[in-house]
Amino acid sequence: MSEAILSIHGLSVALPAGGDRMHAVQGISLRIAAGKTLCVVGESGSGKSVMATTVMGLLDKALRPDAGEVLLQGESLLKAAPARLRELRGRTMGMVFQEPMTALNPVMTCGDQVDELLATHTDWPAAKRRAEILQVFERVRLPEPERMLRSYPHQLSGGQRQRIVIAMAVILKPALLICDEPTTALDVTTQKEILRLIADLQREQGSAVLFITHDMGVVAEIADEVLVMHQGRAVESGPKGEVLRRPREAYTRQLLAAVPGMTPPAPRPEPAGAALLAGQGVGKTYIARDWLGRARPTQALRDAAVAVRAGETVGIVGESGSGKSTFARCLIRLIDPTEGRIHWGADEVATLPEGRLRPLRHRVQVVFQDPNRSLNPRRTVGQSLVEGAMNFGQSQAEAEALAAELMQQVRLPVDALQRYPSQFSGGQRQRLAIARALACKPQVLVADEAVSALDVSVQAQILKLLREAQDRLGLGLLFITHDLRVAAQLCDRVIVMHQGRIVEQGPTAELYARPQHAYTRSLFDAAPAALPAMEDAPA
Repeated sequence: MSEAILSIHGLSVALPAGGDRMHAVQGISLRIAAGKTLCVVGESGSGKSVMATTVMGLLDKALRPDAGEVLLQGESLLKAAPARLRELRGRTMGMVFQEPMTALNPVMTCGDQVDELLATHTDWPAAKRRAEILQVFERVRLPEPERMLRSYPHQLSGGQRQRIVIAMAVILKPALLICDEPTTALDVTTQKEILRLIADLQREQGSAVLFITHDMGVVAEIADEVLVMHQGRAVESGPKGEVLRRPREAYTRQLLAAVPGMTPPAPRPEPAGAALLAGQGVGKTYIARDWLGRARPTQALRDAAVAVRAGETVGIVGESGSGKSTFARCLIRLIDPTEGRIHWGADEVATLPEGRLRPLRHRVQVVFQDPNRSLNPRRTVGQSLVEGAMNFGQSQAEAEALAAELMQQVRLPVDALQRYPSQFSGGQRQRLAIARALACKPQVLVADEAVSALDVSVQAQILKLLREAQDRLGLGLLFITHDLRVAAQLCDRVIVMHQGRIVEQGPTAELYARPQHAYTRSLFDAAPAALPAMEDAPA
């Protein structure tokens, strides 16, 4: 057996008193050899990220390791002084976080941020540092490395920002690379590129990789070994094939069963009646001006059309930057379209002034990707739910009664109305965001990447909740996603967008079985590997 780069033996990390359990991580053991990838999976709150930040020495001050040891190439990290940990971070171990916008400094250029790392850990002169940065930018396949040096994070796409973070993590060729959900918010083509990039760098440098994910397709594609965690404990571990094909534990089987498949279910009856939400020829052009005041137009959306009827789910898929969210935001008038017509029922709203639009807004409500930004942290859940209902004509008593009813419908306790958003998990906050949208009694619900950041079991619960609300209320549902598996299971029709245009659309089963456009085929080719069939549980 080859020598381990990372070894963890019986690690426990204590939580502050008063929670629902005593430890964030309890009794965890693992080892990763050079050139190998260990994937850690489990629901939110299972302790995956706490374990990773313990290894990096970045653990929250409220948490403390109280048992076990963590060895990096035989050196104890739990006993290392802060100065020694700073030496090891970057040079011997690197970390890629889930959200690059929080990992990168918004007021420093990308080049300066990588240069700061090199200046801290090496004695290289400025010219050598710059050459190394350009070289690593090329290795992570960033376009125009010279321009990337001068760019700020907000000037780059999500995939480009993640490549910058990976460049920072690997530039000093660390022996251990920790990746904490690095592809969760990325579309399938960008995700595939990032996974290939990490594999290439691992092969070149011989790094051990600890990869945290909730995407079982990613596990099937890249893992050598798998560790399944639940409520801080190791539930199951072993070679990828054993865990995915012959899981021993009920929790592992539950996780695998929650993964949506790429084969759509039998189509539902086609809805009748007029569209509740429709757009024809919708376009959006942004005008930027250079330092001389000359206009520089960018056409983000061109000639897009959609119709959503009662009880119908229409999906919009495509890469980041394809125009999905721009189209949706035009349809719900969060941004003004440059051209085209938009109807909410019989009302044409594309050019309607806000004063006349406001009384109609209850008809079309939206659920965003991040409920943390959707819910006011200073208001109780009850106040947020009641506010929406009262804004559209309900009395306070009616709104409070509806809020209590909605809490039951999204399977949360009614007494939780008195709590604040911070007191809920990510999946629970997304349920609250759905409840708040439903409080306005909409005809159409627009879900913009509403489940992309959730683990598979919570994702399955939210999708079931959306379907139940749709069936109960006759809602039309416009579902924007980059997850082709989710679209396959939820949507009646799918629209594929690329570079601001609709390139293909049709009934889900037909489009998935026989994609006509080359871009659609490339999306399907980039989807994560299919899971192997589970064998019957051992007796």
